[in-house]
Amino acid sequence: TQNKCQELAKEGAPEGTLVVADQQTEGKGRLGRVWHSPPGANISMSLLLRPALELQKCPQLTLLTAVAVVETLHEFCGISAQIKWPNDILINGKKVCGILTELNAESDRIHSLIVGIGLNVNTLPEHFPEDVHGIATSLRIEKGEPLRRVPLLQQILTRLEELYDLYLAKGFAPVKKRWETYAVTIGKKVTIRTLQGSLSGY
Repeated sequence: TQNKCQELAKEGAPEGTLVVADQQTEGKGRLGRVWHSPPGANISMSLLLRPALELQKCPQLTLLTAVAVVETLHEFCGISAQIKWPNDILINGKKVCGILTELNAESDRIHSLIVGIGLNVNTLPEHFPEDVHGIATSLRIEKGEPLRRVPLLQQILTRLEELYDLYLAKGFAPVKKRWETYAVTIGKKVTIRTLQGSLSGY
C-alpha cells in the first residue's frame, strides 16, 4: 500500500487519498523489515498527507498516528494498548500494530508524507510466521472474538483526522501530552536501530 500510495502521490492525488489492501504479500516495516498480513484478516492501509510543515517536524506525525490508533482501540473494542517509541503499538507487551511514515520532499518543502498502518485485527496464532510467535498478537486474540474491520478503519481515520486538524492548528504540544500518557519507553533504556547504526540511552 505504501508503494501504491507513493505512485498516486506523484500523479497528483489529493491529501486524504487512502490505499487499503485486503492482503499484502510485500508488506514492509521500518528498515526494510517484513510485515506479514494474510488475506481477509487485518487492516493494511496507507494515507497520503501533504502537510505544510518543516521537514524536522515530520516524525511527529508518526507519534500522532500512534495516539490515534491507541485511542481508537480503547473506544472501539475496550482494549488498552501502549506505544513503544517510535512506531509500535503493543498490547500486554506484544506488537499488534506498526506504523511506517515515508517522506518525499525537497530541502525546503514536503511533496508528500505517506502514513502506513498495519494492524493485526483477526489474525489467529497459527497465522503468524515462526519468527514473530511470542512477540505478536491481534485484536481477535486479545478479545477472544472476531472484529469488523471496516468500522474499525473508519474510526481510526476519524480520530486521525481530528488529531491532524488539532496538530495543524495548535502544534505538537496537545498531541505530545496524550502520546506521553500511552508511551511505555519513557525513562527506560532503549536501543535505537537506524541505517547508520545503533544508539542506546534512556
